[in-house]
Amino acid sequence: MSAGIGCVACWETIPLFSASKSTTFPVLSGVRRHSLSVPFVSSSPNLVMSPPKPLTLTPLQHSPLFDYHRLDQQLLRTLAYDALVWSSLHGLLVADKSVQNSGSVPGVGLVHAPVALLPTPFPENQWSEAIELAPIFNELVDRISLDATFLQQSLSRTKKADEFTSRLLDIHSKMLKIDKKEEIRLGLHRSDYMLDEKTNSLLQIELNTIASSFAGLSNLVTELHRYILSRHGNLLGLDSKSIPANNAVNQYAEALAKAWSEYDNPRAVIMIVVQAEERNMYDQHFVSAVLREKHNISTIRKTLAEVDQEGEILPDGTLSVNGQAISVIYFRAGYTPDDYPSESEWRARLLMEQSSAIKCPSISYHLAGTKKIQQELAKPGVLERFLESKDDVDKLRKCFAGLWCLDDPNIVRKAIERPELFVMKPQREGGGNNIYGDDVRETLLKLQQAGSQEDGAYILMQRIFPSVSAAILMRNGCWHNDRVVSELGVFGTYLRNKNRVIMNKQSGYLVRTKISSSDEGGVAAGFAVLDSLYLT
Repeated sequence: MSAGIGCVACWETIPLFSASKSTTFPVLSGVRRHSLSVPFVSSSPNLVMSPPKPLTLTPLQHSPLFDYHRLDQQLLRTLAYDALVWSSLHGLLVADKSVQNSGSVPGVGLVHAPVALLPTPFPENQWSEAIELAPIFNELVDRISLDATFLQQSLSRTKKADEFTSRLLDIHSKMLKIDKKEEIRLGLHRSDYMLDEKTNSLLQIELNTIASSFAGLSNLVTELHRYILSRHGNLLGLDSKSIPANNAVNQYAEALAKAWSEYDNPRAVIMIVVQAEERNMYDQHFVSAVLREKHNISTIRKTLAEVDQEGEILPDGTLSVNGQAISVIYFRAGYTPDDYPSESEWRARLLMEQSSAIKCPSISYHLAGTKKIQQELAKPGVLERFLESKDDVDKLRKCFAGLWCLDDPNIVRKAIERPELFVMKPQREGGGNNIYGDDVRETLLKLQQAGSQEDGAYILMQRIFPSVSAAILMRNGCWHNDRVVSELGVFGTYLRNKNRVIMNKQSGYLVRTKISSSDEGGVAAGFAVLDSLYLT
Protein backbone atom coordinates (compact mmCIF):
# COMPACT_ATOMS: atom_id res chain seq x y z
CA MET A 1 0.00 0.00 0.00
CA SER A 2 1.32 3.44 -0.87
CA ALA A 3 1.95 5.93 1.88
CA GLY A 4 -1.06 8.07 2.71
CA ILE A 5 -2.47 10.54 5.14
CA GLY A 6 -5.92 10.45 6.66
CA CYS A 7 -7.89 12.46 9.20
CA VAL A 8 -10.68 11.42 11.53
CA ALA A 9 -12.60 14.36 10.07
CA CYS A 10 -12.55 12.53 6.69
CA TRP A 11 -14.66 9.63 5.54
CA GLU A 12 -11.73 8.26 3.55
CA THR A 13 -7.95 8.30 3.66
CA ILE A 14 -6.51 11.09 1.54
CA PRO A 15 -3.80 9.72 -0.80
CA LEU A 16 -0.45 11.46 -0.82
CA PHE A 17 0.98 12.74 -4.06
CA SER A 18 4.05 14.62 -5.18
CA ALA A 19 3.80 18.35 -4.74
CA SER A 20 6.12 21.24 -4.20
CA LYS A 21 4.19 22.46 -1.20
CA SER A 22 4.40 20.79 2.20
CA THR A 23 2.61 21.07 5.49
CA THR A 24 4.75 20.85 8.60
CA PHE A 25 3.88 19.06 11.80
CA PRO A 26 4.01 21.40 14.81
CA VAL A 27 7.21 21.62 16.83
CA LEU A 28 6.39 20.90 20.46
CA SER A 29 9.24 22.76 22.06
CA GLY A 30 10.38 26.35 22.34
CA VAL A 31 13.87 25.20 21.28
CA ARG A 32 14.65 25.81 17.61
CA ARG A 33 14.37 22.50 15.81
CA HIS A 34 13.50 21.06 12.40
CA SER A 35 10.18 19.22 12.04
CA LEU A 36 8.73 16.34 10.07
CA SER A 37 6.86 17.18 6.88
CA VAL A 38 4.24 15.45 4.79
CA PRO A 39 3.17 16.50 1.27
CA PHE A 40 0.52 19.16 1.21
CA VAL A 41 -3.05 18.09 0.41
CA SER A 42 -5.07 20.88 -1.14
CA SER A 43 -8.55 19.39 -0.85
CA SER A 44 -10.42 20.19 2.36
CA PRO A 45 -11.66 17.10 4.27
CA ASN A 46 -15.33 16.68 5.01
CA LEU A 47 -16.12 16.87 8.72
CA VAL A 48 -17.62 13.83 10.41
CA MET A 49 -19.67 14.56 13.49
CA SER A 50 -20.22 10.96 14.58
CA PRO A 51 -18.03 7.91 15.32
CA PRO A 52 -17.17 5.47 12.51
CA LYS A 53 -19.52 2.71 11.42
CA PRO A 54 -19.39 -0.72 13.15
CA LEU A 55 -16.73 -3.08 11.82
CA THR A 56 -17.48 -6.29 9.91
CA LEU A 57 -13.96 -7.32 8.92
CA THR A 58 -11.94 -10.48 8.59
CA PRO A 59 -9.28 -10.90 11.30
CA LEU A 60 -5.67 -10.31 10.22
CA GLN A 61 -4.15 -13.34 11.95
CA HIS A 62 -3.12 -14.80 8.60
CA SER A 63 -1.45 -11.60 7.43
CA PRO A 64 2.00 -10.46 8.58
CA LEU A 65 1.18 -9.21 12.08
CA PHE A 66 3.12 -5.98 11.99
CA ASP A 67 2.55 -4.92 8.41
CA TYR A 68 0.30 -2.15 9.63
CA HIS A 69 0.08 -0.62 6.16
CA ARG A 70 -2.16 -3.52 5.11
CA LEU A 71 -4.91 -2.45 7.49
CA ASP A 72 -8.35 -1.97 6.02
CA GLN A 73 -9.22 1.73 5.87
CA GLN A 74 -12.43 1.27 7.80
CA LEU A 75 -10.52 -0.41 10.62
CA LEU A 76 -7.80 2.24 10.48
CA ARG A 77 -10.31 5.04 10.80
CA THR A 78 -11.94 3.30 13.77
CA LEU A 79 -8.56 2.83 15.51
CA ALA A 80 -7.66 6.47 14.93
CA TYR A 81 -10.99 7.70 16.27
CA ASP A 82 -10.73 5.54 19.39
CA ALA A 83 -7.13 6.65 19.97
CA LEU A 84 -8.05 10.34 19.75
CA VAL A 85 -10.98 9.98 22.14
CA TRP A 86 -8.88 8.00 24.64
CA SER A 87 -6.00 10.50 24.44
CA SER A 88 -8.32 13.44 25.04
CA LEU A 89 -10.02 11.80 28.02
CA HIS A 90 -6.80 10.59 29.69
CA GLY A 91 -4.52 13.60 29.21
CA LEU A 92 -2.20 12.30 26.48
CA LEU A 93 -1.77 15.92 25.45
CA VAL A 94 0.74 18.61 24.60
CA ALA A 95 0.42 22.34 23.99
CA ASP A 96 -0.33 23.41 20.43
CA LYS A 97 2.41 25.75 19.27
CA SER A 98 0.01 27.58 16.95
CA VAL A 99 -2.06 28.78 19.94
CA GLN A 100 -0.75 31.81 21.84
CA ASN A 101 0.17 31.18 25.50
CA SER A 102 -0.29 27.42 25.11
CA GLY A 103 3.19 26.84 26.48
CA SER A 104 2.69 28.95 29.60
CA VAL A 105 -1.01 28.81 30.53
CA PRO A 106 -2.36 25.33 31.38
CA GLY A 107 -5.49 24.31 29.51
CA VAL A 108 -4.90 26.66 26.57
CA GLY A 109 -4.40 25.18 23.11
CA LEU A 110 -4.39 21.46 23.86
CA VAL A 111 -3.71 18.87 21.15
CA HIS A 112 -3.09 15.14 21.41
CA ALA A 113 0.57 14.14 21.70
CA PRO A 114 2.14 12.78 18.51
CA VAL A 115 1.81 8.99 18.77
CA ALA A 116 2.15 5.77 16.83
CA LEU A 117 -1.30 4.27 16.43
CA LEU A 118 -0.09 0.73 17.20
CA PRO A 119 2.92 -0.61 19.18
CA THR A 120 6.30 -1.42 17.66
CA PRO A 121 7.52 -5.05 17.68
CA PHE A 122 10.65 -5.63 19.77
CA PRO A 123 12.46 -8.87 20.71
CA GLU A 124 11.89 -9.90 24.32
CA ASN A 125 15.53 -10.96 24.88
CA GLN A 126 16.87 -7.50 24.03
CA TRP A 127 14.12 -5.93 26.14
CA SER A 128 15.26 -7.96 29.14
CA GLU A 129 18.86 -6.93 28.44
CA ALA A 130 17.93 -3.23 28.47
CA ILE A 131 16.02 -3.62 31.73
CA GLU A 132 18.96 -5.37 33.37
CA LEU A 133 21.34 -2.55 32.43
CA ALA A 134 19.39 0.23 34.16
CA PRO A 135 20.56 -0.26 37.78
CA ILE A 136 24.15 -0.76 36.60
CA PHE A 137 24.12 2.56 34.76
CA ASN A 138 22.50 4.21 37.80
CA GLU A 139 25.35 3.07 40.03
CA LEU A 140 27.94 4.03 37.42
CA VAL A 141 26.66 7.62 37.25
CA ASP A 142 26.80 7.93 41.02
CA ARG A 143 30.38 6.71 41.19
CA ILE A 144 31.51 8.94 38.34
CA SER A 145 29.95 11.93 40.11
CA LEU A 146 32.25 11.35 43.09
CA ASP A 147 35.41 11.31 40.96
CA ALA A 148 36.01 15.02 40.46
CA THR A 149 39.45 14.46 38.94
CA PHE A 150 38.03 12.18 36.26
CA LEU A 151 35.30 14.66 35.36
CA GLN A 152 37.61 17.67 35.19
CA GLN A 153 40.38 15.90 33.29
CA SER A 154 38.08 14.13 30.84
CA LEU A 155 36.32 17.38 29.98
CA SER A 156 39.39 19.62 29.97
CA ARG A 157 39.69 19.64 26.15
CA THR A 158 35.96 20.14 25.76
CA LYS A 159 36.07 23.06 28.18
CA LYS A 160 38.43 24.96 25.86
CA ALA A 161 36.14 24.46 22.87
CA ASP A 162 32.63 24.63 24.31
CA GLU A 163 31.47 27.60 26.38
CA PHE A 164 28.44 25.82 27.82
CA THR A 165 30.47 22.89 29.16
CA SER A 166 33.04 25.37 30.45
CA ARG A 167 30.42 27.20 32.53
CA LEU A 168 29.15 23.91 34.00
CA LEU A 169 32.71 22.91 34.88
CA ASP A 170 33.29 26.30 36.54
CA ILE A 171 30.34 25.64 38.86
CA HIS A 172 31.70 22.17 39.55
CA SER A 173 35.09 23.68 40.42
CA LYS A 174 33.51 26.19 42.79
CA MET A 175 31.74 23.36 44.62
CA LEU A 176 35.07 21.56 44.98
CA LYS A 177 36.73 24.67 46.41
CA ILE A 178 34.12 25.03 49.15
CA ASP A 179 34.17 21.27 49.71
CA LYS A 180 30.44 21.00 49.00
CA LYS A 181 29.26 17.45 49.67
CA GLU A 182 26.09 15.98 48.17
CA GLU A 183 25.33 13.36 50.78
CA ILE A 184 21.82 12.71 49.45
CA ARG A 185 22.03 12.01 45.73
CA LEU A 186 19.02 11.55 43.45
CA GLY A 187 19.17 10.42 39.84
CA LEU A 188 16.29 10.20 37.38
CA HIS A 189 18.02 8.82 34.31
CA ARG A 190 17.13 7.47 30.90
CA SER A 191 19.40 5.29 28.77
CA ASP A 192 18.49 5.27 25.07
CA TYR A 193 19.12 2.33 22.74
CA MET A 194 18.62 1.15 19.19
CA LEU A 195 18.64 -2.42 17.93
CA ASP A 196 21.35 -2.78 15.29
CA GLU A 197 19.88 -4.75 12.39
CA LYS A 198 23.12 -6.30 11.15
CA THR A 199 24.30 -7.70 14.49
CA ASN A 200 20.92 -7.81 16.30
CA SER A 201 22.75 -6.08 19.16
CA LEU A 202 21.26 -3.61 21.61
CA LEU A 203 23.49 -0.53 21.32
CA GLN A 204 23.37 2.54 23.53
CA ILE A 205 22.83 5.93 21.91
CA GLU A 206 23.25 8.05 25.02
CA LEU A 207 22.64 8.24 28.76
CA ASN A 208 20.51 11.18 29.93
CA THR A 209 21.10 12.43 33.47
CA ILE A 210 19.21 15.74 33.30
CA ALA A 211 15.59 16.50 32.38
CA SER A 212 14.82 12.97 31.17
CA SER A 213 11.34 13.59 29.82
CA PHE A 214 8.15 11.68 29.01
CA ALA A 215 7.78 9.58 32.17
CA GLY A 216 4.19 10.82 32.26
CA LEU A 217 3.18 10.60 28.60
CA SER A 218 5.05 7.35 27.86
CA ASN A 219 3.07 5.78 30.66
CA LEU A 220 -0.13 6.88 28.89
CA VAL A 221 0.94 5.68 25.44
CA THR A 222 1.42 2.19 26.86
CA GLU A 223 -2.09 2.30 28.29
CA LEU A 224 -3.46 3.69 25.01
CA HIS A 225 -2.00 0.80 23.01
CA ARG A 226 -3.22 -1.74 25.53
CA TYR A 227 -6.69 -0.22 25.26
CA ILE A 228 -6.67 -0.36 21.45
CA LEU A 229 -5.57 -4.01 21.45
CA SER A 230 -8.10 -4.92 24.12
CA ARG A 231 -10.84 -3.58 21.82
CA HIS A 232 -9.50 -4.58 18.41
CA GLY A 233 -6.82 -7.19 19.13
CA ASN A 234 -8.85 -10.02 17.58
CA LEU A 235 -9.04 -8.19 14.27
CA LEU A 236 -5.34 -7.30 14.42
CA GLY A 237 -4.14 -10.69 15.66
CA LEU A 238 -2.37 -8.96 18.55
CA ASP A 239 -2.59 -9.49 22.32
CA SER A 240 -2.52 -6.51 24.70
CA LYS A 241 -0.65 -8.63 27.26
CA SER A 242 2.43 -8.56 25.01
CA ILE A 243 2.84 -4.83 25.67
CA PRO A 244 5.09 -4.59 28.76
CA ALA A 245 3.78 -2.64 31.74
CA ASN A 246 5.02 0.91 32.11
CA ASN A 247 4.77 2.65 35.47
CA ALA A 248 7.32 5.38 34.82
CA VAL A 249 5.38 8.34 36.22
CA ASN A 250 4.62 6.64 39.54
CA GLN A 251 8.20 5.48 39.96
CA TYR A 252 9.63 8.91 39.15
CA ALA A 253 7.26 10.41 41.71
CA GLU A 254 8.20 7.73 44.23
CA ALA A 255 11.90 8.55 43.87
CA LEU A 256 11.23 12.28 44.31
CA ALA A 257 9.01 11.56 47.32
CA LYS A 258 11.64 9.40 48.99
CA ALA A 259 14.25 12.11 48.41
CA TRP A 260 11.86 14.67 49.97
CA SER A 261 11.50 12.35 52.98
CA GLU A 262 15.27 11.96 53.34
CA TYR A 263 15.68 15.74 53.40
CA ASP A 264 13.52 15.67 56.53
CA ASN A 265 11.76 19.02 56.41
CA PRO A 266 7.98 18.48 56.21
CA ARG A 267 7.40 22.18 55.44
CA ALA A 268 9.65 22.12 52.38
CA VAL A 269 8.42 21.60 48.81
CA ILE A 270 9.83 20.12 45.62
CA MET A 271 10.75 22.75 43.02
CA ILE A 272 10.56 21.89 39.32
CA VAL A 273 12.85 24.11 37.25
CA VAL A 274 11.12 24.71 33.92
CA GLN A 275 11.47 26.66 30.71
CA ALA A 276 9.39 29.83 30.36
CA GLU A 277 7.57 28.31 27.37
CA GLU A 278 7.04 24.58 27.89
CA ARG A 279 4.78 22.79 25.43
CA ASN A 280 5.44 19.48 27.14
CA MET A 281 4.20 20.83 30.49
CA TYR A 282 1.55 18.12 30.96
CA ASP A 283 4.20 15.41 31.11
CA GLN A 284 5.66 17.38 34.03
CA HIS A 285 2.28 18.05 35.65
CA PHE A 286 1.59 14.31 35.78
CA VAL A 287 4.59 13.87 38.09
CA SER A 288 3.39 16.75 40.27
CA ALA A 289 -0.11 15.29 40.41
CA VAL A 290 1.16 11.92 41.63
CA LEU A 291 3.34 13.62 44.24
CA ARG A 292 0.35 15.56 45.53
CA GLU A 293 -2.31 12.85 45.37
CA LYS A 294 -0.27 9.80 46.35
CA HIS A 295 2.45 11.27 48.58
CA ASN A 296 0.85 14.52 49.83
CA ILE A 297 3.86 16.54 48.68
CA SER A 298 3.54 20.01 47.15
CA THR A 299 5.52 21.20 44.14
CA ILE A 300 6.23 24.64 42.72
CA ARG A 301 7.37 25.54 39.19
CA LYS A 302 10.05 28.17 38.62
CA THR A 303 12.22 29.28 35.74
CA LEU A 304 15.94 29.83 36.30
CA ALA A 305 15.34 33.59 36.07
CA GLU A 306 12.66 33.40 38.77
CA VAL A 307 15.01 31.42 41.03
CA ASP A 308 17.59 34.18 40.62
CA GLN A 309 15.02 36.86 41.48
CA GLU A 310 13.27 35.09 44.35
CA GLY A 311 15.88 32.71 45.75
CA GLU A 312 18.23 32.99 48.70
CA ILE A 313 20.24 30.65 50.88
CA LEU A 314 19.40 30.84 54.56
CA PRO A 315 22.12 30.65 57.25
CA ASP A 316 21.54 26.89 57.69
CA GLY A 317 22.03 26.26 53.95
CA THR A 318 18.33 25.93 53.11
CA LEU A 319 17.31 27.20 49.69
CA SER A 320 14.33 29.55 50.03
CA VAL A 321 12.41 30.66 46.93
CA ASN A 322 9.82 33.37 47.49
CA GLY A 323 9.83 32.46 51.17
CA GLN A 324 9.28 28.73 50.54
CA ALA A 325 11.88 26.18 51.72
CA ILE A 326 13.01 23.82 48.94
CA SER A 327 13.88 20.20 49.68
CA VAL A 328 14.39 18.81 46.16
CA ILE A 329 15.20 20.61 42.90
CA TYR A 330 13.98 18.68 39.86
CA PHE A 331 15.51 20.11 36.68
CA ARG A 332 13.33 20.03 33.57
CA ALA A 333 15.36 22.91 32.17
CA GLY A 334 19.02 23.90 32.29
CA TYR A 335 20.28 21.27 29.85
CA THR A 336 20.80 23.58 26.86
CA PRO A 337 22.58 26.94 26.38
CA ASP A 338 19.22 28.37 25.30
CA ASP A 339 18.09 28.05 28.93
CA TYR A 340 20.82 30.53 29.98
CA PRO A 341 20.18 33.71 27.92
CA SER A 342 21.76 35.95 30.59
CA GLU A 343 23.92 35.87 33.71
CA SER A 344 20.74 35.70 35.79
CA GLU A 345 20.20 32.05 34.88
CA TRP A 346 23.81 31.15 35.64
CA ARG A 347 23.54 32.85 39.05
CA ALA A 348 20.46 30.74 39.76
CA ARG A 349 22.26 27.52 38.83
CA LEU A 350 25.17 28.39 41.11
CA LEU A 351 22.84 29.39 43.95
CA MET A 352 21.02 26.08 43.80
CA GLU A 353 24.27 24.11 43.78
CA GLN A 354 25.49 25.97 46.86
CA SER A 355 22.33 25.16 48.82
CA SER A 356 21.53 22.08 50.88
CA ALA A 357 18.60 21.13 48.63
CA ILE A 358 18.81 17.78 46.87
CA LYS A 359 19.58 18.44 43.21
CA CYS A 360 18.21 16.19 40.46
CA PRO A 361 20.71 16.29 38.97
CA SER A 362 23.62 17.77 40.88
CA ILE A 363 26.26 19.45 38.76
CA SER A 364 28.36 16.28 39.02
CA TYR A 365 25.52 14.06 37.80
CA HIS A 366 24.89 16.52 34.96
CA LEU A 367 28.51 16.35 33.83
CA ALA A 368 28.53 12.56 34.13
CA GLY A 369 25.89 12.42 31.40
CA THR A 370 27.79 14.45 28.79
CA LYS A 371 28.68 12.95 25.42
CA LYS A 372 32.40 13.30 26.15
CA ILE A 373 32.12 11.24 29.34
CA GLN A 374 30.18 8.60 27.39
CA GLN A 375 33.08 8.43 24.95
CA GLU A 376 35.68 8.24 27.73
CA LEU A 377 33.84 5.33 29.35
CA ALA A 378 34.19 3.34 26.13
CA LYS A 379 37.99 3.40 26.39
CA PRO A 380 39.66 0.18 27.57
CA GLY A 381 39.98 -0.04 31.34
CA VAL A 382 37.88 3.02 32.21
CA LEU A 383 34.75 1.20 33.36
CA GLU A 384 36.93 -0.85 35.71
CA ARG A 385 37.85 2.39 37.46
CA PHE A 386 34.27 2.61 38.74
CA LEU A 387 32.84 -0.92 38.80
CA GLU A 388 34.31 -3.93 40.61
CA SER A 389 32.06 -6.56 39.01
CA LYS A 390 33.51 -7.96 35.79
CA ASP A 391 30.02 -9.17 34.88
CA ASP A 392 28.63 -5.63 35.15
CA VAL A 393 31.52 -4.23 33.11
CA ASP A 394 30.98 -6.83 30.38
CA LYS A 395 27.25 -6.08 30.22
CA LEU A 396 27.85 -2.34 29.81
CA ARG A 397 30.66 -2.77 27.30
CA LYS A 398 28.49 -5.08 25.20
CA CYS A 399 25.96 -2.27 24.63
CA PHE A 400 28.55 0.39 23.74
CA ALA A 401 28.62 1.48 20.11
CA GLY A 402 31.91 2.69 18.68
CA LEU A 403 32.90 6.01 20.31
CA TRP A 404 35.95 8.11 19.50
CA CYS A 405 37.59 11.41 20.30
CA LEU A 406 38.50 13.70 17.41
CA ASP A 407 42.16 13.75 18.43
CA ASP A 408 42.49 10.29 16.80
CA PRO A 409 43.66 11.04 13.22
CA ASN A 410 42.92 7.53 11.97
CA ILE A 411 39.27 7.59 12.95
CA VAL A 412 38.88 11.15 11.64
CA ARG A 413 40.29 10.02 8.29
CA LYS A 414 37.85 7.10 8.15
CA ALA A 415 34.95 9.42 8.99
CA ILE A 416 35.93 11.78 6.17
CA GLU A 417 36.15 8.85 3.75
CA ARG A 418 32.92 7.15 4.89
CA PRO A 419 30.83 9.81 6.69
CA GLU A 420 27.63 7.76 6.35
CA LEU A 421 29.02 5.32 8.94
CA PHE A 422 29.42 7.94 11.68
CA VAL A 423 27.46 10.47 13.73
CA MET A 424 29.19 13.61 14.97
CA LYS A 425 27.88 14.73 18.35
CA PRO A 426 28.36 18.04 20.20
CA GLN A 427 27.88 18.37 23.97
CA ARG A 428 24.17 19.13 23.66
CA GLU A 429 20.85 17.63 24.74
CA GLY A 430 17.32 18.03 23.45
CA GLY A 431 17.45 16.78 19.84
CA GLY A 432 18.37 18.45 16.58
CA ASN A 433 22.08 18.89 17.36
CA ASN A 434 23.87 15.92 15.79
CA ILE A 435 25.67 15.94 12.42
CA TYR A 436 25.10 13.24 9.79
CA GLY A 437 26.12 12.17 6.29
CA ASP A 438 28.09 14.55 4.10
CA ASP A 439 27.85 17.21 6.81
CA VAL A 440 30.18 15.02 8.92
CA ARG A 441 32.87 15.23 6.23
CA GLU A 442 32.40 18.95 5.71
CA THR A 443 32.53 19.72 9.44
CA LEU A 444 35.63 17.61 9.99
CA LEU A 445 37.44 19.22 7.05
CA LYS A 446 36.56 22.70 8.32
CA LEU A 447 37.89 21.82 11.77
CA GLN A 448 41.12 20.53 10.25
CA GLN A 449 41.57 23.67 8.17
CA ALA A 450 40.90 25.90 11.17
CA GLY A 451 43.61 24.09 13.13
CA SER A 452 42.00 25.13 16.41
CA GLN A 453 40.85 23.23 19.47
CA GLU A 454 37.21 23.41 18.42
CA ASP A 455 37.20 19.69 17.65
CA GLY A 456 37.23 19.15 21.41
CA ALA A 457 33.55 20.10 21.45
CA TYR A 458 32.60 16.94 19.51
CA ILE A 459 32.82 13.17 19.62
CA LEU A 460 32.37 10.63 16.83
CA MET A 461 30.00 7.73 17.25
CA GLN A 462 29.35 4.66 15.15
CA ARG A 463 26.10 5.15 13.27
CA ILE A 464 23.53 2.53 14.24
CA PHE A 465 21.33 1.11 11.48
CA PRO A 466 18.17 -0.32 13.05
CA SER A 467 15.62 -2.41 11.19
CA VAL A 468 12.85 -0.55 9.37
CA SER A 469 9.20 -1.37 10.04
CA ALA A 470 5.75 -0.19 9.00
CA ALA A 471 3.93 2.26 11.26
CA ILE A 472 0.98 4.61 11.37
CA LEU A 473 1.96 7.99 12.82
CA MET A 474 -0.61 10.38 14.25
CA ARG A 475 -0.39 14.15 14.61
CA ASN A 476 -3.13 16.78 14.75
CA GLY A 477 -5.89 14.21 14.33
CA CYS A 478 -4.43 12.80 11.12
CA TRP A 479 -2.64 9.56 10.44
CA HIS A 480 0.29 8.98 8.14
CA ASN A 481 1.63 5.63 6.90
CA ASP A 482 5.41 5.49 6.75
CA ARG A 483 8.50 3.30 7.13
CA VAL A 484 10.05 3.96 10.52
CA VAL A 485 12.79 3.14 13.01
CA SER A 486 12.39 3.15 16.77
CA GLU A 487 14.48 4.04 19.81
CA LEU A 488 13.99 2.51 23.26
CA GLY A 489 14.65 4.62 26.34
CA VAL A 490 14.79 2.88 29.72
CA PHE A 491 14.16 5.03 32.79
CA GLY A 492 16.17 4.44 35.95
CA THR A 493 15.75 5.82 39.47
CA TYR A 494 18.55 6.06 42.02
CA LEU A 495 18.58 7.51 45.53
CA ARG A 496 21.43 7.33 48.02
CA ASN A 497 22.00 8.88 51.43
CA LYS A 498 25.69 8.60 52.29
CA ASN A 499 26.45 4.86 52.21
CA ARG A 500 22.82 3.75 52.13
CA VAL A 501 21.30 3.00 48.73
CA ILE A 502 17.57 3.63 49.11
CA MET A 503 16.50 3.03 45.53
CA ASN A 504 18.22 1.64 42.44
CA LYS A 505 15.99 0.17 39.77
CA GLN A 506 14.59 0.27 36.27
CA SER A 507 11.50 2.49 36.28
CA GLY A 508 9.56 2.26 33.05
CA TYR A 509 10.36 3.00 29.45
CA LEU A 510 9.90 5.35 26.52
CA VAL A 511 9.71 4.46 22.82
CA ARG A 512 10.20 7.11 20.17
CA THR A 513 9.46 6.25 16.55
CA LYS A 514 10.49 8.38 13.58
CA ILE A 515 10.37 8.07 9.81
CA SER A 516 13.39 6.10 8.61
CA SER A 517 14.69 8.98 6.47
CA SER A 518 14.95 11.30 9.51
CA ASP A 519 18.31 11.51 11.28
CA GLU A 520 17.10 13.11 14.51
CA GLY A 521 14.65 11.48 16.91
CA GLY A 522 13.33 13.93 19.50
CA VAL A 523 9.57 14.06 20.11
CA ALA A 524 9.55 17.52 21.68
CA ALA A 525 11.85 18.70 18.90
CA GLY A 526 9.30 17.60 16.29
CA PHE A 527 11.10 14.62 14.75
CA ALA A 528 9.35 11.61 16.26
CA VAL A 529 6.19 10.28 17.89
CA LEU A 530 5.62 8.47 21.17
CA ASP A 531 5.24 4.72 20.97
CA SER A 532 5.29 1.52 23.03
CA LEU A 533 6.65 -2.02 22.60
CA TYR A 534 5.05 -5.27 21.53
CA LEU A 535 7.35 -8.06 22.74
CA THR A 536 8.08 -10.84 20.27
